Amino acid sequence: MKVTSSVLNRVLLPRLAVLLASVLVFLYLMAASDVTLDYAHARDLINRVKQLDAEWDTEILKSRIAVTRNYDPLVKPPQEMRRLLQTFTPIEPGQTHQAAGAWKDRRETLAQTLDEKSRLVEQFKSRNAVLRNSLAFLPTAEDDIQHQLSALEDQDKLMLQDTSNDIYDLLLSALEFAQTTTEERAHSIELGLNQVMTDTQRLPPSFKEPVQILLNHVNLILREQPRVNSLIEEIDAVPLSESLDSITDQLNQDQQQNERLEQRHHLYLLIFSGLLLVLLVYLATRLVRSYAEINRVNRALQAANTHLEQRVERRTRELRDAQSELMESARLAGMAEIATNVLHNVGNVLNSVNISAELVARKLRGSKTQGLARAVTMINEHKHDLGEFITSDERGKLLPGYLNQLVEAIAAEQQSMSDELTQLSKSVDHIKDIVSTQQSYAGVSAMEEPVHIRDLLEDALRMNSGALNRHNVTVIREYDEVPQVMADKHRLLLILINLISNAKQAMANLSDRPREITLQVQAIEDSTLRISVKDAGEGILPENMTRIFAHGFTTRKDGHGFGLHSCALAAIEMKGHLTAHSDGPGKGAVFTLELPLKTAVGAV
Repeated sequence: MKVTSSVLNRVLLPRLAVLLASVLVFLYLMAASDVTLDYAHARDLINRVKQLDAEWDTEILKSRIAVTRNYDPLVKPPQEMRRLLQTFTPIEPGQTHQAAGAWKDRRETLAQTLDEKSRLVEQFKSRNAVLRNSLAFLPTAEDDIQHQLSALEDQDKLMLQDTSNDIYDLLLSALEFAQTTTEERAHSIELGLNQVMTDTQRLPPSFKEPVQILLNHVNLILREQPRVNSLIEEIDAVPLSESLDSITDQLNQDQQQNERLEQRHHLYLLIFSGLLLVLLVYLATRLVRSYAEINRVNRALQAANTHLEQRVERRTRELRDAQSELMESARLAGMAEIATNVLHNVGNVLNSVNISAELVARKLRGSKTQGLARAVTMINEHKHDLGEFITSDERGKLLPGYLNQLVEAIAAEQQSMSDELTQLSKSVDHIKDIVSTQQSYAGVSAMEEPVHIRDLLEDALRMNSGALNRHNVTVIREYDEVPQVMADKHRLLLILINLISNAKQAMANLSDRPREITLQVQAIEDSTLRISVKDAGEGILPENMTRIFAHGFTTRKDGHGFGLHSCALAAIEMKGHLTAHSDGPGKGAVFTLELPLKTAVGAV
């Protein structure tokens, strides 16, 4: 029971301390988040919006009394207000779901109010512009009329004096109506309009047009001034300031709520700090007690360590003896593997040697030299009458032509046997080089020489030609232009012979499609030589892909698993690598050899 309690204390107390420390950090961060400045900044932003709203109202009144005809001041305040409101974000700490909903309602109300006021101001701008143009034109129209009156004779001036006075009174009434819009003034203007229209009938034709223009402008003022005044009242009635005040009130409420929340965080911080202090004191007490226990255990461990060192020393001597035995076994196993690889690779080349020897023997047995012996015998039989025999005898007449044909046939036969003997010599040399190559695994360095990859592939095909012909295998060559490279010729030839032989064997039981081997040569980014051998054979199972190059692994009944393993080792020795890929059983396989592309000096 005591042990269980000790274990619980060692496990639970540190976790409890970490938990309390995490809570304290959280509470400290929450309590340290001073949002007072944020609220002050938010209120300052709202006050700036209020100030812009007041400036907007002032500019509207200026436009109303025609202090200015520039409407740019009516455009800038709402734009600046919208920009400021876009930067305004409610403070998040301590905000409840209900408060978030209230913020959303107030922001939507403010946006709608601002849009409504902007719409009314746009209407005011268009109507007030027309109204101010007419008011500004009234003095000009009256001057035009007075100018024409001054050009009349004195008698005509006296006749039109009343009409001139009515026009002047009408103009003054229109200007007064623009400043003070009442129904009495509107009625007075209508009477003046009727009077001037009556007087116009008695005016000369030259006066009618300017008077009519004046009357049109007075009518427009009489119609538009009440509408402009109504828009001013509607703009004043838009509760934009009230919406801003409600946002300020919401800011104050949120700040008070956050201050109360911070006070609770400080209280919790104090409580958990006390708990952590108590726990730390308790842990310190246990630490002091544990120190004495640790010293006792250390003394016991030192005694046990001395005994253990003696046992380790005895065991080390035993392991060294076992290691020596294992190294000797590994050396013998390596020698056996090298010998096996040599036999396997020599066996591959001996197939080519046997084929070449068989072809030479077959050609010797059917040599055309036997015909030459018969021709010489016929000449010897008629050596005394050879001229007459060649010119008169039917067989003698054929003899010169036969000898010519025989010479050509013997020459072709000699060339063919010479080629086969050359190939036979190459195969014998390759057998010697295989043995020499295998010595590289025992520390003999490889020798690089200039190699034409095309020629090397053709040599490998010739060494497998007998087997390829017997199995009716078609070879497809896809050679890119690759320069002469520096490589270990015989190691590379060993790999190619094995890969072509394996491809041929993979298609031995193929009967439902043509037996084809595709040889590809590519230079990848001028740094890598890629040679691939692709077959249409039985393919490779997915579970065998990771073991395909393992020593001794094979899927054929008569296989021994040395060929691909030795090829992989040879590729590594040449600073390259050999890989295999198959889409699955029955879908063929492709083996790819990649080597560093080292161009021979002076190669084209």
